[in-house]
Amino acid sequence: MPNKALRYEAEVLNDGRVEVCVPLPVGSHVTVLVMPEHTDDAADLAHAAQTSLDFWDNPLDDEDWNDA
Repeated sequence: MPNKALRYEAEVLNDGRVEVCVPLPVGSHVTVLVMPEHTDDAADLAHAAQTSLDFWDNPLDDEDWNDA
């Protein structure tokens, strides 16, 4: 399964462990990244709005709208 990321949401257990069941063969080597969830929904929306501006940077569309 080359370069396919799997995303899981999990809760940290009392002893600091996180358990997930993955669809990989026993003995597979994996890299695990742990990122705490953000609780500020407004910050997530602002980030999404800022990172999706590339959609509007389209020279062909700009040409059409500039001539309208």
